[in-house]
Amino acid sequence: MSSYLPIVIMLIVVGGFAVTMVTVVSDLLGPRRFNRAKLDAYECGIEPTPLPAGTAGRFPIKFYLTAMLFIVFDIEVVFLYPWAQSAVPLGVLGLVEIILFIGTVSIVYAYVWRRGGLDWD
Repeated sequence: MSSYLPIVIMLIVVGGFAVTMVTVVSDLLGPRRFNRAKLDAYECGIEPTPLPAGTAGRFPIKFYLTAMLFIVFDIEVVFLYPWAQSAVPLGVLGLVEIILFIGTVSIVYAYVWRRGGLDWD
């Protein structure tokens, strides 16, 4: 257990350094030019525009559907590429597993298509 003591000490020192930099040093050295735009939720220096009429303050769900589609198909590619590299040694079992995986992804695709996630207005 004594061999881990230097690692624990290093983690404590690094953690203390990070907390000190974020809290103390940034307050001492950071700029103090505040304006209304910088105090808003999304600070970018531009005054926010009002939401479109009829949205009642809600963010359109199509943005979330697009993000979920990206994640689903990104994960599909991440899993398909290693399978394609080692398809021969996996044999028939690997083929059956990848067919089940593609079938599951196709169900997600059909669901999003039916819900209108692919209709671009």
